[in-house]
Amino acid sequence: MTDYAGAAPLSVETDLTLSVDGTDIPLRSTGDRLFVEVPNLRTAIRIARDGERATDRLSTLLAVTDLTVEVRVRGATVAVAGADAVAGPLARELGVDPVEVRVGGGVAAAGRELLAGGRALARLFE
Repeated sequence: MTDYAGAAPLSVETDLTLSVDGTDIPLRSTGDRLFVEVPNLRTAIRIARDGERATDRLSTLLAVTDLTVEVRVRGATVAVAGADAVAGPLARELGVDPVEVRVGGGVAAAGRELLAGGRALARLFE
């Protein structure tokens, strides 16, 4: 068990690029908030499945260090973890509490994914 006693608030002042199965994922920061910019739903689902076991520990560490992570898919926030996350009944039902799940962001991301697929298909017939 990790002991977070004595952890201090952190500030993150850098931007990074993560790579998941060859897909680049930009991570931007604004000091106390980090934005994980996932490019598509497929990669987001892969990250969610792979990160499921670490959810509680990561959320606790983020809260103790006063950091918040927003996971965005195609520009829409689908999940929030850490200091500013407010998990609701859906998060508990999905078993991801204390992560905040944003249904509206998920719907927007799915819609944008469909639009992108439609545009790619239309380009084939141009």
